[in-house]
Amino acid sequence: MKFIFKAKNVEGTIKEGIIEADTRDAAAVILQKNNLLPILLKEETRSSEVLKDLSRIWEGVSKKELVVFFRQLGVLIEAKVPVTSSLMAIAEETDNSYFRMIIKEIKDDVDDGMALSEAFAKHANVFSPLIVNLIHAGEVSGGLQSAISFVADNSEKEYYLTSKIKGALYYPAFILVVAGLIGFLVVSFIIPKITIVLKDFHTTLPWYTQVIMSISDFLAMYWWVVLLLFVVGIGSFYFYLRTPDGKRVWDEQIFSIPVVGRIAQYIFMARFAENLGILLNGGIPVVRSLTIVSNIVGNGVFRQVALDAAEEVKKGGNMSTVFARSKHVPHLVSQMVKIGEESGSVSNILRNVSSFYTQEVDGMTQNLTTLLEPFLIVILGIGVSILVVGILLPIYDVVGSMGA
Repeated sequence: MKFIFKAKNVEGTIKEGIIEADTRDAAAVILQKNNLLPILLKEETRSSEVLKDLSRIWEGVSKKELVVFFRQLGVLIEAKVPVTSSLMAIAEETDNSYFRMIIKEIKDDVDDGMALSEAFAKHANVFSPLIVNLIHAGEVSGGLQSAISFVADNSEKEYYLTSKIKGALYYPAFILVVAGLIGFLVVSFIIPKITIVLKDFHTTLPWYTQVIMSISDFLAMYWWVVLLLFVVGIGSFYFYLRTPDGKRVWDEQIFSIPVVGRIAQYIFMARFAENLGILLNGGIPVVRSLTIVSNIVGNGVFRQVALDAAEEVKKGGNMSTVFARSKHVPHLVSQMVKIGEESGSVSNILRNVSSFYTQEVDGMTQNLTTLLEPFLIVILGIGVSILVVGILLPIYDVVGSMGA
């Protein structure tokens, strides 16, 4: 059970936090062993847990907030500020109420004698296994500040890489959504009013005009059905992707999408190599490093590559053997890793691989944005042309025949 406590230390300072124990008396004994005199000690209610869960859903913790957190923590520890004092100072400056609760819980756990990495591990939805293991390696080696800076650098790279991809796709996505919405409104509500002229004269119309009018009449009557089906379809697809089967299918098929598939491959390759290189450089054994990477790479295909490589290493083989068998790992990477295994510099090779593919992603996203602009213009032009040729020209012909 968890108990919320307020206690006073030997210096008279009030301490607040959460402690785990089997009973209330056991919690009081733990506090006393840590030279704390309990003032208030009550069991954490279910409503507190629900409030925390709602706060997590509403706010969560963004990658940017993690970057700022580790940068601040690294600076404070480098300045010889105690870990608990550093965590409290950061918590007080954090605007995110959910993240503030997490930091304070970590601070309380460290106060109770728990290692910083163990305190992070309790919040797996915020701190990945990569972060936990790097911090643990820093604690063991006595280089905690370096490990924290390492985590901050890695989180920052991940944040900027993700931001570039989102930035490249937001603009075309926004244009397509707006264009689709406007097209739906035009076909459903505006074209039926325009085509009244054509219907009144009972003239023979081109087949494409008749098709447009039929679609327009249907949408004018049943637009709400079409809109409902669209929303249900998007929602069903979204929830399907969140199921194990849906995620597996998406992780495999994303690489088949033209242009986007190549960018996705390079993104996951860069993330895979970067995280594996960091773990190996931090002294984490190869098998454990591969297992950790499999849980944080974010793609089922590369996850399986990591797990297969871990099994191969357990048998006395090399990672490069598994990499060479995968069609999603570029041949260049498997060759470079093989050289690294032979020379004993796998971590450095992997960092170079990550840097190379990060630059490739950067260039491809810039080119993608440049190429999408004329493509979007062509799509919009086609839509306008269909409207002009299919509706406006027939109306012009009818009006012209009346004048004749």
